[in-house]
Amino acid sequence: MDLSIIIISFNTKELTEKCLGTIFESLNSSVIPAKAGIHGSPIKSGMTNFEVIVLDNNSSDGSVEMLERWSSGEIEKLRSRGGEIELSRNGNKISFKTIFLKENLGFSRGNNEAVKSATGKYLLFLNSDTEVLDDAISSLYSFFTSTQNSFQFVGAKLLEKDRTTSQPSAGHFYTLPVVFASLYLRGDYYGLTRFSPTTIKKVDWVSGACFMCTKENFEKLGGFDEKIFMYMEEIDLFYRACKNGLNVGFYPASQFIHLEGSSSGDRTNPILRVYSGFLYFYKKHHSMLQFTTLRSMLQLKAVVAFAIGIIINNSYLKRTYGEAFKITTRN
Repeated sequence: MDLSIIIISFNTKELTEKCLGTIFESLNSSVIPAKAGIHGSPIKSGMTNFEVIVLDNNSSDGSVEMLERWSSGEIEKLRSRGGEIELSRNGNKISFKTIFLKENLGFSRGNNEAVKSATGKYLLFLNSDTEVLDDAISSLYSFFTSTQNSFQFVGAKLLEKDRTTSQPSAGHFYTLPVVFASLYLRGDYYGLTRFSPTTIKKVDWVSGACFMCTKENFEKLGGFDEKIFMYMEEIDLFYRACKNGLNVGFYPASQFIHLEGSSSGDRTNPILRVYSGFLYFYKKHHSMLQFTTLRSMLQLKAVVAFAIGIIINNSYLKRTYGEAFKITTRN
């Protein structure tokens, strides 16, 4: 198997189904165009065998039933054994596998569990709220396999639903100045913390919504840190990769739609997860002084936002940042 595509599903029935449809449409394309390599030379895909692995984290919205229907009836079934299906199109073999869990393991543990079932040399991690545009998968695969001496992890360009607006899906490691810019200076908006490059370049990290690596390197790093339930798991992974001399690259020619936040539920949960993620990351990788400074910055942000919520009578701000402040006192 050349490539294993990993998707984690949790109560995202319609998004997951759309994601799968665009994946198979892209992989079944009869033409895999040549792309320019890092030095401008043409490169070919050479990829013939794929597998798509969907791990469902105990969804309750009909995702399980949808995946069962999808795997048995909505694609051309040539062979079925358990949760696995193989198809043959244009000389390619495509395998579809499903893993149904009885509990929600979260993003990190879920991905690690799915990787155990992966047989591909290369891994592509995709969020369930992504959609593949054109030949984005084969394009990313072609680039990655031709430039492994330069980049050991590669992310693609993520776009909004309108297909033209770029999402800031790469960035700098979250040093204290970067965290300050993110919290107080609208760092994401001004490109101080996150950005979307227009050229191939080395970056500190790329979005966990879409990136490719070898299974060997992912396992050498120990996979995602399973103590991180969701959010900051890719920052931690790429920080460890950097410490081990592995480089992260950004390839803008490969493009995916990302309905950012659609798989996260309400707006409060992502902020609370980010607060927890920052605190865990700093406790794990930085000094106690840096951790204390970070915690103070997060507490000040929470206090200010909570106060604004009181002044303008905004229940979302009061609820979200009241809980966020509590998280900082528990760590």
